Amino acid sequence: MPKQGYHHGNLRAALVEATLALIAEKGPQGFTMAEAAKLAGVSAAAPYRHFEGREELIAEVARQGYTLFGDLLEYAYDDGQPTPLAAFLAVGHAYLAFARKHPGHYIAMFEAGVDPGANRALAQAADRAQQVLYRAAEALSARIPADRRPPPAMFAAHIWAISHGIVELYARGKPGARSPFTAEELLESGVGIYLRGLGVLDMDC
Repeated sequence: MPKQGYHHGNLRAALVEATLALIAEKGPQGFTMAEAAKLAGVSAAAPYRHFEGREELIAEVARQGYTLFGDLLEYAYDDGQPTPLAAFLAVGHAYLAFARKHPGHYIAMFEAGVDPGANRALAQAADRAQQVLYRAAEALSARIPADRRPPPAMFAAHIWAISHGIVELYARGKPGARSPFTAEELLESGVGIYLRGLGVLDMDC
């Protein structure tokens, strides 16, 4: 419980834990700093010892989320995948898994309006996660002739957009019932269509 964490001298962690629960329940704009303090078992004034306000608290949740996200993506990409395509899809699956397992972090990162450049630590954590996807995109697009090859950042952004759309529509909560296909099936088919359009995959692949 957050209150127990506070009594052991870890007020900052207790507030983050409380904020994660509130974000998952009410959304990033649906709670106040006082509610986070109450859930953490401290006075309304106590959070200001560590955070200037709710936005800074949410930014810390986002920073921790990007750190976890980067760890998961790096593990997925470096886990001995046999081909660049397999490694790329593993990163996509890791994206879906993160959104399901860490909804509070995911919302703070992508739906709370937090600027990834709000502070140096947050920017570094966000960039590290993005670099994994850039590396995967660069390796996969290497077979495309240079004059037709999109920049890795653009390639990665397209796949990120596909993944994010699938998460929002089909991978989190009740909206997932809208599709007769799993989020993983949607991701793989969407990536396959995109890669065929670029000439990375043959039409019969």
